[in-house]
Amino acid sequence: MNIPANLKYTKDHEWVLLEGDVATVGITDFAQKELGDIVYVEVETLDQTLAKDEVFGTVEAVKTVSDLFLPLSGEIIEFNEELESSPESVNSDPYGAGWMIKVKVTDTSEVDLLLSSDAYKALIGA
Repeated sequence: MNIPANLKYTKDHEWVLLEGDVATVGITDFAQKELGDIVYVEVETLDQTLAKDEVFGTVEAVKTVSDLFLPLSGEIIEFNEELESSPESVNSDPYGAGWMIKVKVTDTSEVDLLLSSDAYKALIGA
């Protein structure tokens, strides 16, 4: 299972790459495997400011729909529009082409509350 050491993780299986005050967010390799074939990603919160742990969208797989939780408080500044025509990118490349949103983070100290790759591995038993 792919769990890059340079990322931070949530207990809800989102990953975060923080660059300055902008965070790129997606779901983990573990999450996409658990969900199965992803058929739709919906984010209706573009240009909205949300608090940490609020729902920013949903991901729909063949068998289920799951909420996506914002790992850091901030404004949703970008949605990966490629997912509208290629949602399967979340399955094939969850940490690359399958990224979901970019967030302008309002409180970067919240990063300290996220899990390291080792803590995430322990959480999922990897």
